[in-house]
Amino acid sequence: MDFQIYGVSNLFIFTVILLFSIATATLQENPTATFAKPTTSAPQINSNSILVALLDSHYTELSELVEKALLLQTLEEAVSKHNITIFAPKNEALERDLDPEFKRFLLEPGNLRSLQNLLLFHMIPTRIVSNQWPARVHATLYPGDENVNVVEKNGEKMVSSAMIIKQDDIIKPDGVIHGIERVLIPKSVQQDFNTRRSLRSISAVLPEGAPEVDPRTHRLKKPAPVPAGAPPVLPVYDALAPGPSLAPAPAPGPGGPHHHFDGESQVKDFIQTLLHYGGYNELADILVNLTSLATEMGKLVSEGYVLTVLAPNDEAMAKLTTDQLSEPGAPEQIMYYHIIPEYQTEESMYNAVRRFGKVKYDTLRLPHKVVAEEADGSVKFGAGEEGAYLFDPDIYTDGRISVQGVDGVLFPIEEIKVTPVAAPVAKLVAKPRRGKLMEVVCGTLGSFAFASCH
Repeated sequence: MDFQIYGVSNLFIFTVILLFSIATATLQENPTATFAKPTTSAPQINSNSILVALLDSHYTELSELVEKALLLQTLEEAVSKHNITIFAPKNEALERDLDPEFKRFLLEPGNLRSLQNLLLFHMIPTRIVSNQWPARVHATLYPGDENVNVVEKNGEKMVSSAMIIKQDDIIKPDGVIHGIERVLIPKSVQQDFNTRRSLRSISAVLPEGAPEVDPRTHRLKKPAPVPAGAPPVLPVYDALAPGPSLAPAPAPGPGGPHHHFDGESQVKDFIQTLLHYGGYNELADILVNLTSLATEMGKLVSEGYVLTVLAPNDEAMAKLTTDQLSEPGAPEQIMYYHIIPEYQTEESMYNAVRRFGKVKYDTLRLPHKVVAEEADGSVKFGAGEEGAYLFDPDIYTDGRISVQGVDGVLFPIEEIKVTPVAAPVAKLVAKPRRGKLMEVVCGTLGSFAFASCH
């Protein structure tokens, strides 16, 4: 018994020594050799996978964005668990139809999460083919609460607001790709874009005012310190250049080193909002094509000023006569009277007229003011039949520019009065009639009756 235990022990020791020798020889021949450890390896994707087909497909814009968004590993894990359906926008939708500013926002390194959410919103963890098109809401790989609605209308297959233009374009064992006409944008990504754009505009340093020259010494005046967040020191009229132009006085522009307000982008946004809103194409045409008011308003906003635009709709602009528009500078003068150098919303103006009855707002057409009063539960501008009601409130409000739609074109009260009436009134005043009466009385009673007869 002792001999067997002793023999077994020697055999065990010999086996250990042999294995150690083999391992030592292996390491000497290949020092980088390591022993395999029981670890969980990443899912293996074969060449027949839907992901490989997507990267090699004609959807080049989408595949590039997937690589830039670092989504390959996430999609490999999704494909290893279940089939996926990819709604791939055509290249034109991502290259030309997408807003350049929005695309620039997606490609910024700090907005990687928004780009990932946008792409994952186009992918469903379910296999959907054209002959089995379910009309119901589907959850996507996007981690938010938003879903896409897979429907069929009038024989056309759609996913949310995008129409399927290529059904079953690519079919693989682990997924299918359908071509769609436009990009699907989740609300959270759109909100991130709007928030980032608004923060970029309001977080800028307040602009420096135009330099003032002392007329006595012809030297620059030292401006008084302005607290942070305060409005511009000079009123808006002092920022206007002399003459019919509305260009502000020389001052650092929005592209300067101080990163001023980007007024040109804000004016462009509100004009695009007018066009999308509908019914204000004539006003947008005047601001952009007939005059340079859009550029000049952008310069004012860049200098820190705020504006409220009373926008007449197309029906009101169509009532303008040829005489009202034929005079030189008439479109500019009409529009100046519709721009208030204050930031007012429908609520603030309605509360003001309810409290004070009539409110006079300054306009850029000095010295004329526009009168507002409460009427029929709304705000009425102007007087008499020439007035206009607040028709479409708060078309555009971004904290610096406010656009309020009205149903009429406003003119100053002095211009509404008919001037030819002034001549007959001068002939029918009481003084000539009183002199005639005194002459008759003096002739009848004699010159001794009244001393005024002399």
